[in-house]
Order: sequence, then structure tokens, then C-alpha cells
Amino acid sequence: MLGVVSRMKNRNNHSGNSNQLNQLKKLKDSFELEDFENDTDDTDDTKQRRHSANELDQLMSASFAAPSKKLTPGSKVKCELIVAGDEEILFSIKSERSGRPLDGAVPRRELLNSEGNFSYKVGDLLDLYITRTKGPMISLSASPMAKTQAEDLIDSYKSALPIEGKITEACNGGVRVLVRGKSAFCPISQIDIVRVDNVESYIGQKFDFVITDFSEGGRNIVVSRRRLLQAERAQSEKAFLSERREGDIVSGRVKKLEAFGAFVEIAPGVEGLVHISELSWSRVDNPGEAVSVGQEVVAKILKQEQKDGRLKISLSIKQASSEPWSNLANDFKEGQMVSGKVTRCVKFGAFVEVAPGIEGLVPLSEMSHSKRVMRSDELFKEGDKITVMIKEIHTSNKRMLLSLKDAGEDPWALVAEKFPVGSIVTGRVTRREAYGIFVELEEGVIGLLPKSKANENPDFHYDKIKVTDTLSVQIGELHLSDRRISLSPPGDPDKDEWKNHLQEKASKSASSTASSKEFKSTFASKLKNFPLK
Repeated sequence: MLGVVSRMKNRNNHSGNSNQLNQLKKLKDSFELEDFENDTDDTDDTKQRRHSANELDQLMSASFAAPSKKLTPGSKVKCELIVAGDEEILFSIKSERSGRPLDGAVPRRELLNSEGNFSYKVGDLLDLYITRTKGPMISLSASPMAKTQAEDLIDSYKSALPIEGKITEACNGGVRVLVRGKSAFCPISQIDIVRVDNVESYIGQKFDFVITDFSEGGRNIVVSRRRLLQAERAQSEKAFLSERREGDIVSGRVKKLEAFGAFVEIAPGVEGLVHISELSWSRVDNPGEAVSVGQEVVAKILKQEQKDGRLKISLSIKQASSEPWSNLANDFKEGQMVSGKVTRCVKFGAFVEVAPGIEGLVPLSEMSHSKRVMRSDELFKEGDKITVMIKEIHTSNKRMLLSLKDAGEDPWALVAEKFPVGSIVTGRVTRREAYGIFVELEEGVIGLLPKSKANENPDFHYDKIKVTDTLSVQIGELHLSDRRISLSPPGDPDKDEWKNHLQEKASKSASSTASSKEFKSTFASKLKNFPLK
């Protein structure tokens, strides 16, 4: 009989605890202990049987007591699948403390995957959680209990291991984080490695945290994400420094914009600053004009240094490309029409950017054919798009002379045909001065009516003329080289023409008489020398 009991003790791990108990009960019944327990005959056979019965009682008591003493609800156990039923899945629990296999069951639905399929097979090992120990069969679950979750939190706190949490809401001074079913607090300074201005953008997201405080039995839990990020950054910076040197060209993504420049992530957790002056060869007033958050960029490492325990990296986006003036000869020629943006209006003209990093100057004298420009902002403002002509290029000192007026049609080109001397035309008074009145004949063409000439005609009411009045005048003189037109009050347009005609006729007559006299004199001279026969 002892051999049977011994074999029962040493059965393999696939046998169930309930089966063992049933077999032990049968063995006890077979001994008919009720017959010999009251027997006073202490023969050797009786003593032997009584000893075996006592041993069976001890085994049965141990079998019932073991689960409640060794394993408790919430314990995490390693289980081996032995039977896959339609409703329940049976497991053999690997109990290291009891040293004996125990049976457990978990509802089949808890082990179905996202597609509703059961993907396990006999012999697979799973980590499950005990939910109930009463009775011959231990109840298991795939989900941890609150007790197990609390134990995990304590383990994470003591060992400083990362634990996943979900930010659920904003609160005074930080956010609430759900970790293992428990509500924890994360100060705003510990949410990220950078300054957080908008806490709402983090709500609903999952991150890894480290528990910095666990007290009052789990009622007070404080977590930090910043500590993990700092540790990751330190490791990443160390690896980065071992691979990169100043002068290297790197690629990265724009993470944040500030008034003084842009932060670019060039390796996981490693950021560098591109100062606003290094964003572009063009003049940049706002970093948002050159780059945007999330944009992929290429930059050159200008400087790497450790400062206050932090790695400081200075980058340049513009120096990652060639200097614009080096290829100027291939892109621009003198006399070429180009479009550009007004970058600065100054006293002596305006600077126009015709390409990134290439600016030229439009002097006041090159701004208009039609009027005298005293200030460049009379015509345009910074940021305006204009078309100019390149007049001169000086690559050595990186200078370019531009002309706005030569980029358009010259209104004086056809003045002689449109406004011949003596013709009467209509214009608009633009300005009055002590010495006369300026009259705009058409856009860009202005003539002067001197006061002295106006007063020669008593019918011309000079003193009553006002600015913006429409006025009829006569073209007196044209000085195209100086772009000047002298005007006079309107008179008989044929009067001067008749005088000119008479003068021209008289001139032609005098010229004809002189030619006739010269011919007669020459003819007489030749006739005198001609030999007579």
C-alpha cells in the first residue's frame, strides 16, 4: 500500500489535483478503516494498516490545505495548458513552493485573440493570475487583480523600472496618470524634458513613467516621465558624440520654434539649436518664415560642448548649402529683368532680394521716370514684390545695382511724337511753386508753366489755378536729354508755325540766291579761261 501512496506522490505534472484526491479517498475506503479503528487487537498487521490510514489522512489534509496556504488570490503563476475545452481551459500550475502540480481553469473567452480565435496548444506556458482557491479546482484569469497590480507598482517603485501609464486629465500643478488601475500624479515639470505650455495636448496619450513616490498604501503615487527621457537623452548623446564631429552634415526634424531660432532633433533625444541668423541665406525676421515644426531639414554642426551638464549643439541650415554669391555668374547677368522682394527701405534707396542671400540696391534715382522720389517708402514697403533690372554686378564685394524705372517702359521715349512744340494739350496740375505751375501731361511726363510766361497773357487767370485742376497749355520747348518740357498759356497754334514757315521760306530763298550767285561767278570764271578760236 505504501508503494501506491509513494507513486501517487511522485506522479507526473500533468495529473490534476482533484484526481489525486479522488484516488486517495478510494484507497481509504478500501481499507475499511471503520472496521479496525475500534479494534483493540494490536497485531503487527493492524498496526501497519493503522499507520497507512494515518498517512492517507495527512496527505488528504495537505492536499486541501495547500492551495489556500501556498497560493492566494492575486498571485501570478506559471501555468501549462493540459486540456483545451469548449468553455474552460485547464492548466497545471507550476507551484515552486508546494513542489506539487495543482489544477486550475480559466474561461476560454479570456484567452481569445483580437480576432476571436484561440491560438494556444497543449503544452504552452502562460502567466495567469489566481482569482479563487476554494474547492478542488483553482480559478484563474488572464487579467491581474488589484492586489497584483499594487504589487507590480511596489516592485516598479523599488527597482525604478519604467511602467506604462495613460494621462487622463489635467489637474492643479500637473496631470492625473492611470497606472495599473491606480491614479497617480505627475507634476507639470515632469511631463516632458522640455517646457510644457499646453498640458491639454498630452491628455489621452500613453507614455512610460518611473514611480518617484509610493506611500499611504498606494493612495499617494507620484510619477515622472522626465527622468526616463533624461536618461534616454544622456545615453543617446553619448552615442551621438562618439559618431559625430563639428563640421558634419546631419539631417533632422524641426521640433520647436522660438523667437531666437529653431530646435532640430538630429538623433533620438538629441537636439541642436539653429540660430535665426543661421536659418537661411536670406534675411529672416521670424523663424516661421524659414522653417516649420515637423519639417525635415539638413544642417551643419557648428559647435558641440558640454555646459552645465548638458550637451549644447549649434547648427546651421544655411551653411549646409553653398554660398549664393559663388554661383551668381551662372544665374544673373547685367541687363536681366528679375523679380524680387523688398527687404529694407533706407534713406538712399531700397534693398531688394532677387534670390536667397542675394540682395541688390535700387537707388532713389533709379526708382521712377515719372517723378522725383524723395523716400523709397513712397513707392513700396518692405515685403513688396517688384520687378527690377540688373544694371551692375560686383561679385568681389557682393554688391548689385538695380533699377526699377528701367524695368518698365520709359514714358519719355515718345514725348517728341506725342507732344510736338506748339501743340495744345490738356494736363492736370500737380504742384504750385513760386516760380510756376507743374502740369502732368500723362503719367511720367510733367512740364513746367513758368509764372512769367503765364502773366504775359492777361486772359490766362494764373492766380486762380489750383492743384488737381485740369488745364490746357501749349508746348513751348522740349529738352528731351534733361527730361524737361517748357509750357506756355494756350495761344494760336498756327501763329508760331506761320512765322517759322516764313523764316524757313526766307532762309531757303537766301540759300537759293547765294547758290545762284556762286554758280554765275564760277561759270564766268570758267568762261573767261576758255580759249576762243
